[in-house]
Parts: sequence; C-alpha cells; structure tokens
Amino acid sequence: MKNSKVLLIFIKYPTMGKIKKRLLNDFKSDFITVLYKHFISDILSTIKKLQFEFRICFYPPDSEKNIISWIGKNYYYIPQNGDNIGERMKNSFNRVFKEGYSKIVLIGSDIPDLPGDLISKSFDFLQLNDVVIGPSRDGGYYLVGFNKDSFNPLIFQDIKWSTETVFKDTMKILNKSKSTIHVLPEWNDIDTIDDLHELFNRNQSTIFRNSKTMLFLTKYQNMYK
Repeated sequence: MKNSKVLLIFIKYPTMGKIKKRLLNDFKSDFITVLYKHFISDILSTIKKLQFEFRICFYPPDSEKNIISWIGKNYYYIPQNGDNIGERMKNSFNRVFKEGYSKIVLIGSDIPDLPGDLISKSFDFLQLNDVVIGPSRDGGYYLVGFNKDSFNPLIFQDIKWSTETVFKDTMKILNKSKSTIHVLPEWNDIDTIDDLHELFNRNQSTIFRNSKTMLFLTKYQNMYK
C-alpha cells in the first residue's frame, strides 16, 4: 500500500435547521448553515496541506449527490452508516481498516481551527501507543485514532453520546482493556454561542484569523459579542 495511514473527517450535509442545533437558540438557520460550510472549507484547507490520505465520511448516507455538489468531485467519500454516532464511527473504522490501512485517525467537523500539526502528531503518537484521543471541553472528544491491531470497538458501544461523560466513559473502557493511550491537548468544539465567542476571541492573532470562518464571524460579530 502506498500509504499506511488515513484521516477520516465526519461531516453532515448542511440541511437548514438540521445542523448545530444548539446554536438555533441564538441564530437563524441560514446563518448557521453558512457558518458550518465555512467550518468544512477551513478544515479541508488545513488537511490538504498535510502529507497523508483522507476520506470525507458524510451523513446522512443518502446525501452523496448533494455532498459532492457542495464540496466537489475531487475527494474520496464514504457514507456514515449506523443508528447513532458511535455505530457510525465504529463502522467507518472497520470499513477502512479492511482496506489495509494500519493507522486511522478520525476527527469531527466542529473544530475549524484545529491545527494541522496536531493532526499530524496524532499519527506520530500511534507509533508508540494503541490509541490517541483528544478531549473537548464539553466532555466529549474531537479526535480519536487507532492502530489496526489495537482497534477497540467497545468504546463506541453503550456510551451516552452528546453528554459531558463521553470522554470519561471512553477512557474507562480503554483503561480496562489496558490500552496504551496518548491524550492530546484539550480543544473546544463549537456547539454554543459561548463556544463561538471563544473561537472568535482566541484567534484574533493566530494564523486562523484569515480563515473563511473568521472573516465571516468578523462581518457578523455584533450577533454574538
């Protein structure tokens, strides 16, 4: 195989009113839809600069034509299949490992300013560890990666998703299986107006300040400041 590692990016098709639902308390659906599209654009811009393959894992699984119309033809797409986010992650890992890859890292789409070097380092940490994981401040995680021979599908089962105990419960399972784990720095995914406010403020003097997300937020900053 030409490359032993691959990155999976989990995204949703931005149907109006069906994405970033916690932001609907503070913003109109059209604002959220455009914002989410900028998130994806910025993530892909970061990923394309890195030296490894990646796949776009889309949801719902019947939205491929719409996804390609939105993002373009020049990517490798696979559907997310499963009744919940845990099943969809587990099935995606299994599918791609069966293709012969030895290292897989998965990230979400709520982290537009995640640095490329952090993603690259996550693969490096898999050289000496069974699993790499990045906790988010809301109690979940923004990144998870495995070596093929240490993949543990149990971390995707019987978890109360979208709660503040996701990361803690996942770590309990990993520790019980005696996996060697590298925990990445905490990062904040964007789910609420406070998250959006923090994203804007923390990137005033970073390289991300010139991103599509930041330019969009700067234009409408009176809406969330």
